Amino acid sequence: MASHTPVPDPTVATASQQLTVGFDLDMTLIDSRPGIKAAYQALSAETGTYVDADAAITRLGPPLEQEIRRWFPEERVAEVSDLYRELYPAHAITGTLAMPGAREAVAAVQRHGGRAIVVTAKYEPNAKLHLAHLDIGADAVIGSLWAEAKAEALRAHGASVYVGDHTGDVRGAQTADALSVAVATGPCGADELRAAGANVLLDDLTGFPAWLEGYVAERARRAAP
Repeated sequence: MASHTPVPDPTVATASQQLTVGFDLDMTLIDSRPGIKAAYQALSAETGTYVDADAAITRLGPPLEQEIRRWFPEERVAEVSDLYRELYPAHAITGTLAMPGAREAVAAVQRHGGRAIVVTAKYEPNAKLHLAHLDIGADAVIGSLWAEAKAEALRAHGASVYVGDHTGDVRGAQTADALSVAVATGPCGADELRAAGANVLLDDLTGFPAWLEGYVAERARRAAP
């Protein structure tokens, strides 16, 4: 599956502007489900409160606090979220895998002289641990941003493309006036991503380098005098 809409003029930078592509993390660049499941199981053991880890990993994308609220009273959400983040490195990093095509997608941006940044709702230090462990060489990592708030980092870094698996990622790209490239590898299906307004829809990141080749060529063509 690969569907495309025409590249909107506002997202096409001039030739003098460096290409910057943003990527989401969970279920876009990494399959963190095994690691996150283990982290929730550790949280349950530590707190004595049941958390359905199998259900939790079907809802990846939004901020951690949204999931914690399902299992803990509001007055404990901040405390338990901090505990989860403390437990995370010991339980979630080694069990997490790179998504198919993740390293190649990041490398494709850099091969075109661009910068590949990661903009994620995940706690930034833990996001950096994942990327280092999996040898995914992002040029910058910005954490604790979700949906429309991701536009803050995308704008600050001059990103013209944002790649993600969730409708929240589509909204983040739209808010930043960036091209939304959606991959159907997370909790949101292709139809849902398309309905949310994704400009480009790919099965997974293995199709991204070929798409980027065309995008860069079109960007250069539009910038030509």
